[in-house]
Amino acid sequence: MHLIDTVKTLAEILLAKNWKMAAAESCTGGLVCANLTQLSGSSEWFERGYITYSNQAKEECLGVGADVLDAYGAVSEQVAKAMAQGALQNAGVNAALSITGIAGPSGGSKEKPVGTVCFGWAIQNDAGENRVLTKTMYFAGDRQSIREQSCLYVLNELAKLLED
Repeated sequence: MHLIDTVKTLAEILLAKNWKMAAAESCTGGLVCANLTQLSGSSEWFERGYITYSNQAKEECLGVGADVLDAYGAVSEQVAKAMAQGALQNAGVNAALSITGIAGPSGGSKEKPVGTVCFGWAIQNDAGENRVLTKTMYFAGDRQSIREQSCLYVLNELAKLLED
C-alpha cells in the first residue's frame, strides 16, 4: 500500500470513531506529520506532532524519564512506549504513535545497527481503557529510505490496530 493510501485509510478509521491522533517522532524528524497533513481535512483527525530529536526534548515534551533513557537508550522499545504514552496524554487524543531509531549513515552499533527503529502505539478507547504496544524493526537502505519505511510501517500498523 502506498503511503497516501495508508493515510486515507487511517483518516477514515479515525473519523468513523470520532477520534484524533498525535505523533511523537525522533529519527523521522516530522516526516510522519508531514505525510498526515498532506491530506486535506487532516485537522479533523490529527491533533499534533512532537519532534523530539534530543533526549532533553523527549523528557521535556513527552515526559520520558531520564532513568528510562539512561537504562535503555533513546533507541529502545521502552523509550518508544514512553514517547507514545506521553503524546497520548499530553495531546488528549485517543491514539498516538512514536518512532525512535537510527537512520544512519552513522550512529549505529553492533547491538543497534543503522536501520534499527523502535515504534510505540498508545490507544485509549472511549471507555478510557489504554493499550500500549511496541515493536522493533530493522530496515535496510540509506537514511531517507529508512525514514520512509519507518513512516509507512508505523502508519500501517496504527491503522491495523484501530480496525481491531
